[in-house]
Amino acid sequence: MRGVVITGAGGGVGRGIARACAAAGMFVVVAARHDNGAETVELIEAHGGRAVWVPCDVTVRADVERAVAAAGELHAFVHNAASRRSSESVRLEDVDDALWEEHASVSLRGAYYAAQAALPGLRATSGRFVLLTSAAGIEASPTRPAYSIVKGALRGFGKSLAHEWGPLGVQVAMVSPLAATDALEDAMHADPTLHARLTSRIPLQRFGDPVDDIGPVVAFLCSDAARYITGQTIVVDGGRFTGL
Repeated sequence: MRGVVITGAGGGVGRGIARACAAAGMFVVVAARHDNGAETVELIEAHGGRAVWVPCDVTVRADVERAVAAAGELHAFVHNAASRRSSESVRLEDVDDALWEEHASVSLRGAYYAAQAALPGLRATSGRFVLLTSAAGIEASPTRPAYSIVKGALRGFGKSLAHEWGPLGVQVAMVSPLAATDALEDAMHADPTLHARLTSRIPLQRFGDPVDDIGPVVAFLCSDAARYITGQTIVVDGGRFTGL
């Protein structure tokens, strides 16, 4: 059974990825900081899958290493964790050190720790390393500069790793999703016109479902079917950003 570690898998897109990977027959290490990781495991096991929750703060190297160890034979690592303040709108001149550190430590330091911890196992299995990025990191965001910076940096990091790790037999990919999340649901509840305004810009006229739309793409990238894909960003957004 292929072992996969997924950071930030306690809810949202991370939980969707975890459930999709489990449905594809993988043993999932739910690397989540809070106890909603246990809920993700329960959902996976209720559908016949195998998973374990490892409490993990991706800004702590030892936590990431412990999550990797829990996978046993490691075939894939998915770094999905992001700052809980990712949806905040703020001008660059108003970004303080605390907000910057929050974004940079979770997205970038977490990716750095993940890459170093995962490489030996991935090299042994010719495995996969997947980073979750965003359209904000590709075409930018005028209201979330710190988030745009770290998500863009993850793409650069992934491309560099693809070149470095390709000769080792390890593939690297980035995924840019557009999905329904709790934060988006809260925003639409506060503004009843928001759903129509946002979906009108999406050719498929809906937000992606973390389990059925986003998760299977990441599960594919973690499988042998994606063995000849590396260094690429897969945009899963219903056609919202067709120019990416």
